[in-house]
Amino acid sequence: MLEHGGELAAAIARHAHPAAHWIDLSTGINPHAYPVAAPPAAAWQRLPEHDPALAAAAQRYYGSDALIAVAGSQAAIQALPAVIRAERVGIVHPSYAEHAHAWRHRTARALAADAIDAAVDTLDALLLVHPNNPTGARWPTAQLRDWHRRLARRGGTLIVDEAFIDATPEHSLTADAGAPGLIVLRSLGKFFGLAGARVGFVFGDAPLRAALAEQLGPWTVSGPAQHAARQALDDLEWQRKMRTRLITEGAQLGDLLARHGASAARGTALFRWVPTPDARAWHAHFTAHALLVRAFDTPPALRLGLPPDAAAWQRLDTALAAGRAAGLRLAP
Repeated sequence: MLEHGGELAAAIARHAHPAAHWIDLSTGINPHAYPVAAPPAAAWQRLPEHDPALAAAAQRYYGSDALIAVAGSQAAIQALPAVIRAERVGIVHPSYAEHAHAWRHRTARALAADAIDAAVDTLDALLLVHPNNPTGARWPTAQLRDWHRRLARRGGTLIVDEAFIDATPEHSLTADAGAPGLIVLRSLGKFFGLAGARVGFVFGDAPLRAALAEQLGPWTVSGPAQHAARQALDDLEWQRKMRTRLITEGAQLGDLLARHGASAARGTALFRWVPTPDARAWHAHFTAHALLVRAFDTPPALRLGLPPDAAAWQRLDTALAAGRAAGLRLAP
């Protein structure tokens, strides 16, 4: 089993803190989730059908009709190796571990972010999380398009997982969707805070979408999830306000960490990545304060999401100060 954020029930079972006292900062999911209205009874009672209103809302939001709905990005991550002929696959490291796991039966190559350009002409597929999870690394749109062009002219594929791009949608490649050799993954889990709904979209050319539909089978997205997604994608005012809020709070988190010595912290509007040799010790320290964060070993680092309210911000500040007083470092 791969380690993931959000495993709060396991943390509660292992430690003495009451469940209500925990604050989960481990996932990078928006703590201010979209306020979904309850679905109609028919959404629970009927098999889910293709929803033209959802498709139209997604096309408006993402700026492309070259899409297929899936049960979250994870469903697509697991299915893509079955529908893409690619033996030599480059995957940036560190990154979301499920990608490398899905391609483990191919010749998968871990790439440092600064080694991509030199390697791209030797690959059948290049897989990027953009912005990267967990490091927050980004690449210029012109660079991404150049890598796509170089791969596609040899029959290769650029796969871009944009799970964390919604706060800065101007950097998305969905406008290019439909071109051969380009696949883009999007999800409602992070920006909209609807990870439990399991709704996402895959953007690609028609043959790719047909092959993916055949691989995934019918009823990929539940009726209640379709209802929730349609509301969220159509609510332009909520989206506008939330982008502003998340960018502000992401900067606030960066400032807080910097005040406690995390000079190398970087990330997205929804999380900060902190390289530190004391990552596991910090994880244990935060756990003692009923704060759940992610710790990584290669390289050693922490990832912290946004606190949900003022009390949680104060508890994080207090825990950071206590950790520094105990001799823990937040510098690389």
